[in-house]
Amino acid sequence: MLQFTFIESDADLAEACAELSKQEIIGVDLEADSMHSFKEKICLIQIATKEEAFLVDPFTIADFSSFVQVLENPAIIKVFHGADFDVRSLDREMGARIENLFDTEIACRFLNVRERGLAALLMDHFDVYVDKKFQKQDWSRRPLRDDMVAYSVGDVAHLIALHNNLVKSLGAVNRLHWAKEECEAQSKVHYEDNHAPPFFKKFKGAGKLDNRTLAVLENLLEVRMAMAEKKDVPLFKIMSNQSLLAMATGRPRSAEEMVVRKMLSKRQAQMYGTMCKAAIDKAMALPHRDLPSYPKTSMPRKTPAVMDRITALKKMRDKKSISLGMEPGFLVNNTTISALALKKPGSREALDDMDMLRNWQKDALGDAILDTLKKCN
Repeated sequence: MLQFTFIESDADLAEACAELSKQEIIGVDLEADSMHSFKEKICLIQIATKEEAFLVDPFTIADFSSFVQVLENPAIIKVFHGADFDVRSLDREMGARIENLFDTEIACRFLNVRERGLAALLMDHFDVYVDKKFQKQDWSRRPLRDDMVAYSVGDVAHLIALHNNLVKSLGAVNRLHWAKEECEAQSKVHYEDNHAPPFFKKFKGAGKLDNRTLAVLENLLEVRMAMAEKKDVPLFKIMSNQSLLAMATGRPRSAEEMVVRKMLSKRQAQMYGTMCKAAIDKAMALPHRDLPSYPKTSMPRKTPAVMDRITALKKMRDKKSISLGMEPGFLVNNTTISALALKKPGSREALDDMDMLRNWQKDALGDAILDTLKKCN
């Protein structure tokens, strides 16, 4: 195991970051408690150089400015794996923006690697076994067990070597600049608060519900949110989305009916049945003028000609995905294909003006998109 140092004070963090600032490349990972708490938080920060690792306990640190300076230093490559969660978490808790980020998961997408989990990559590249059970541990508990510490060090110990391997492979197929562009885009994502009303806007399938059912759903979501916050547990540990949707559409008249119709378990009905029934009744009593409505986005009508273009673009994309060895949805998603079919750009300049494709996508597909659209009505 890589030699590591625990960082538990502002002074120790500043000292470690002074050394990190001299590095050309570091590996970074975070452990959080999203499976165990209402509002997830960073519970451990792992940083690795080629020679050593640092485990930073955020619960004992007040000043993260030295670490933020390292993250924002463009001269240092920061290697993450599956960085989306980490970037959003660091934005939420430190306001940090990561410069010169390299995401090994993104890199693998350009190399036709299907098993992209870090455990699979470490086994494939270094014959290192990682036990996935630690991903579900409660990292907010202290003290950390020895096996959790070992896992956390192992998570970053090989990131620099993995980066080197992937960079070499990307260079061999002339896709390193593609991966770097996508990594830069990943570094710019921001944290979004999912606990802000109206809650139904973040609920999958809510856009298909009528206004009355939407009101019932919103009230039930408020009940779940309040209970989750009170108990400091994730939302899914109170009631599932399926349960809430079943109650919103089925509108049971009692806690007993919720159990009989398998909307809630007996235990859930005992704890939350009365509140859910009150939430349903309150929504049913609302006058029509006070009912919520789902925000509608104005979409241009898809004429038969537009639908033909969508079909043609998808066929082209699927063929290109095979020849390039890249997954179709990553190569270009369906939303972008629909926009291209509607706009029907006829030149590179028009394609640029749409500002929907990254440069690497235009390199890979630009000519094929224009050729395909020229053949369509």
